[in-house]
Amino acid sequence: MRGRAASVSVASVVSVALALLLAGTGWGEPLRKMSVSLEDARKAAAAAATEAKKNKWNMAIAVVDDGGHLIYFERIDETQFGSIDIAIGKARAAASLKRPTKALEDALNGGQYAILSFPNILPREGGLPIIADGKVVGAIGVSGGKSSEDAQVAKAGVDALALK
Repeated sequence: MRGRAASVSVASVVSVALALLLAGTGWGEPLRKMSVSLEDARKAAAAAATEAKKNKWNMAIAVVDDGGHLIYFERIDETQFGSIDIAIGKARAAASLKRPTKALEDALNGGQYAILSFPNILPREGGLPIIADGKVVGAIGVSGGKSSEDAQVAKAGVDALALK
């Protein structure tokens, strides 16, 4: 019994000492991760939809978190069904590579064909990362018009959040 009590006591002392040591370094604090909220996703999509409707463009609009998981989706009436997956793909590509999808399109047009081998990457303008405090917290993807129109609508969504 005595050996068991001593080992428990040593383990307790080590645990307490480790907790005190880590408390001063910030390691003992819980991790905090920003992500796009459902409210923010709705706000971005609403602004994007307003821009699309103002220009009489039928668009699909997708907002994803920083892991590329769909948070919110909206399809304006009469938008082609093919734009659904394209909008989601653009948002996922922008989130996963932390850059506008136009950069991927430009690289592809510049002869960097290896981009086509990247999994789940859609190198077409219209996907933008959503940045807060210098970190990508999500992305928006838009499809339904010309690439430049998709990008204009996506920018309206990002600008509505003003998280930078």
